Amino acid sequence: MADSDDILIIGSFVSPYVRKVLACMALKRLAYTIDPITPFYGNDDFTRLSPLRRIPVLVQGDLALSDSSVICAWLDEARPDTHPLLPASPADRARARWLEEFADTRMGDVFIWGLFYQKVVRPLVWKEPGDAARIAATLETDMPMVLDYLEGQLPEDGFLFGDIGLADVAVASFFPNARYAGFEVDAARWPRTAGFVDRCLAHECFAATSRWEAAQLSTNPAGRRAALEQAGAPLSETSYALKEPRQGVMTL
Repeated sequence: MADSDDILIIGSFVSPYVRKVLACMALKRLAYTIDPITPFYGNDDFTRLSPLRRIPVLVQGDLALSDSSVICAWLDEARPDTHPLLPASPADRARARWLEEFADTRMGDVFIWGLFYQKVVRPLVWKEPGDAARIAATLETDMPMVLDYLEGQLPEDGFLFGDIGLADVAVASFFPNARYAGFEVDAARWPRTAGFVDRCLAHECFAATSRWEAAQLSTNPAGRRAALEQAGAPLSETSYALKEPRQGVMTL
């Protein structure tokens, strides 16, 4: 891998997929600059880098990667000398990949599109109320199903495969967004999940960006770069942002 200082990450600090990549980069001790856009505000050049108009995107020289799982796999292969993101045994590696997939797909659908998007993004970006029926179904049915599954998969103490790694990061990354939408895990009903999430989010790999996430949440999309610059975030010199949002090609 070339000098890590020329890695650009495109994406919002509040995205769980960006959070996942940045936590893995922290574990790898890799530096980066960031263009902290919400995908709806990406311009045509952003679309060329991310055809689905989703984040994060990693750019290093001529290389552009536009999926968090692909990015994390590349990080582990390009920098195998520091903090492996996957466990050693084939069986554990397969299970770690499955938990990452479960997080990216099922948890993404429930935590983000069913809750965070409806309660936070739609009012903020599109100036419209969220889908009340979908929010209710998420809270009453979908979220408990996800948490019941995780309760049977997550450890009572420590992390999934010894030291913290990709599977832990992928699962934990969705819970801040649930909190931003007003949902907290019931520790009496799901004690393993609640404890696991607290341990992961307290780890230095997440703490590394927590102040920038807080700075972003303190303002609206128009004021984001100024707030992050004041907070000391490693911002890129240029941005792929538009002033007005537009929908992507993916259905929600």
